[in-house]
Amino acid sequence: MPPSERTPLVGGNGNNRQSGDGLPMHRPESYPNARQHGDHHGPSFVGSLWWLVSCSWLNVLLVFVPLGIAAEFLHWPAVWIFVLNFMAIIPLAKLLGDATEQASLKLGQTLGGLLNATFGNAVELIVGIVALVQGQLRIVQTSLIGSILSNILLVLGMSFVAGGLFRAENSFQQTAAQASGSIMTLGCITIAIPAAYQMSQKMSQMFDGGEAALAAYRDSKDTEAGLLFISRGTSLILVAIYILYLFFQLKTHAFLYEADEEDDEEEEELKMTPYAAMLGLAVVTVVTGFNADYLVSAIDEVANDYKIPKAFIGVILLPIVGNMAEHLTSVWMAAKGKMEISIGIAVGSSIQISVGMIPILVLVGWAIGQPLTLFFQSFETVVLVAAVLLVNTLIQDGKSNYMEGAMLCSLYLVAALSFWVEPEQS
Repeated sequence: MPPSERTPLVGGNGNNRQSGDGLPMHRPESYPNARQHGDHHGPSFVGSLWWLVSCSWLNVLLVFVPLGIAAEFLHWPAVWIFVLNFMAIIPLAKLLGDATEQASLKLGQTLGGLLNATFGNAVELIVGIVALVQGQLRIVQTSLIGSILSNILLVLGMSFVAGGLFRAENSFQQTAAQASGSIMTLGCITIAIPAAYQMSQKMSQMFDGGEAALAAYRDSKDTEAGLLFISRGTSLILVAIYILYLFFQLKTHAFLYEADEEDDEEEEELKMTPYAAMLGLAVVTVVTGFNADYLVSAIDEVANDYKIPKAFIGVILLPIVGNMAEHLTSVWMAAKGKMEISIGIAVGSSIQISVGMIPILVLVGWAIGQPLTLFFQSFETVVLVAAVLLVNTLIQDGKSNYMEGAMLCSLYLVAALSFWVEPEQS
């Protein structure tokens, strides 16, 4: 099997440009204080940190980080708090991806893959935990659904379009794509089942007792208890499946995804020391937590003052910001003909969210007394099922073109229009 057909799809972080052996593929830019005594010398600690903050033009947006924090403490209008912290999340997401990429390089494929799985969607996880602690359960749910939709429709669609502009047809590893599509379908089904349960309970009450029984159902605690039971039990199973999926791909069946050792070896250039990378991860994660906290706390007031549906903020705006860096990376890799990497970014990230992050947040909510469930509103569930169905249909043949990308993007735009007018539901 050619090396280009064995790129693993587990890495969801857009900045983890993977080489054929499943490890991140690094850019050839130079960095200060590195290799100044010969090729056998690696980067210095200070040079590592300098590279992290100067490796991308996107990092100029770091100026919004202190501005966003200052806006909160100086009690600026909610719209300024929201916008400034909204902008601050973009470069922080990029820094998280770069630091993860560098930290995983020295850990080997197995530990590196686990680190990528942990930090690949760090921004979404931080926003989710902050909203969960604040009791913003709808923001948690809509932001997670939005992350899945933006990855498999917008990111994958734009990648297909970018790749199709330079060549009539792009090919990628069909078996790996089918396996990833199946795992993604499993996550989608586990979200649809609680919605089906809730609908069946509602219809049963309506047919058995009419409007009076239906009104009593709305106040009933039995259905809520049933949803919590299903969601928490399902979450435990999904976390186990996700761990097994990582073990399968990184350990027992790693040979299915590994390329020859010499492939891309020269491109795997260390830009940061492991200690500097881990310090960068820790600092950026903490700072992101503060900006995310202020961002989420301003959502209600901004939504009310400017008549912006909270569903639109959660499903469309927050995921685009959190995934900005990987959006750009996926499209750039597709334009260069590296469609396996683009598939890994889009589909792999969606798998992490649907089978890993969503059930983990349900369990975290259980631990802190927040009744988060896998029950999403019927409209969101239908959109998610439609998106997964379309993506699976398009990736089954292991080929892509710009027309398929246009179809994915069009469905995302239709979803965005629909969420703009979706009524708020309790």
